[in-house]
Amino acid sequence: MSVVVMIDGRMCLPAEQVVSVFDRGFLYGDSVFETLRTYGGVPFQLDEHLARLKESAERVYIPLPVSLAELGAELLGAVAAGGNAESYMRLMLTRGQGALGLDPRLAEQPRRVILVQPLQVPPEHYYSRGVKAISYRAERSVDATSAAGAKVGNYLVSVLAMREAGAAGAVEALIVDRGGRLIEGASSNVFLVKRGRLVTAPVEAGILPGITRAEVLAVAGEQGIAIDLAAPDLDAAYAADELFITSSIRELVPIVNLDDRVLSDGQPGPMFRRLLSGFRERVRRNSYPVVPL
Repeated sequence: MSVVVMIDGRMCLPAEQVVSVFDRGFLYGDSVFETLRTYGGVPFQLDEHLARLKESAERVYIPLPVSLAELGAELLGAVAAGGNAESYMRLMLTRGQGALGLDPRLAEQPRRVILVQPLQVPPEHYYSRGVKAISYRAERSVDATSAAGAKVGNYLVSVLAMREAGAAGAVEALIVDRGGRLIEGASSNVFLVKRGRLVTAPVEAGILPGITRAEVLAVAGEQGIAIDLAAPDLDAAYAADELFITSSIRELVPIVNLDDRVLSDGQPGPMFRRLLSGFRERVRRNSYPVVPL
């Protein structure tokens, strides 16, 4: 198993790769990125991730340095070079380096960075017993800007939220906005279940349009589950029949304790299990082998 780093299409050992301290991604968080995983050694939903990267870049006005096809080919090459059974991948695009100053015109050329390392998935008990989360009130850096919904490199709010989650013995922080709405996790999308209906915040709330979120909504549609696109408040989350998060690496993970309150009966619920099973079956249908729960 190995770690691979590629910068602007050039690949070598991680210790030999450097990015300038004048890069705006380092200086200002002036960047966008995507996180992916493989199933059976194949990147899952690569086209969808690349399309979302392009949309994020457009929202923050970073031009693509190469085509999406070239980016995809570079990522596949990096995965192959890693030789891992399953891989975690991070694809980043910064505005590039230049003279100090906030003016984006100071940037010389966008820079692309690909990181590949062995995939580490959550322990099985996350899925069988559920996890603890906290709520965290915050405004995200892109709220009320043209970049709302973009996957930007400035993750300070999520970093601080996860610091507080860790101090509370939790594994995720759920972001509550100024209006008291539960919109998404620090690194996930959030779903709750109430009276047989699946509820999740709409994209218009400024959430990241998660790739796994979209797959779960598709599975719910296939199964005839009623869906409400609405951002619930915190009280609704406390009173939910089920609560779970989704992300590319973790798939679906049930939350059974929020802010030290036991949710429902304190166990992963039946709709979570249905949707996780359906998601993994959907993955299998697309020739991505997985181990069933």
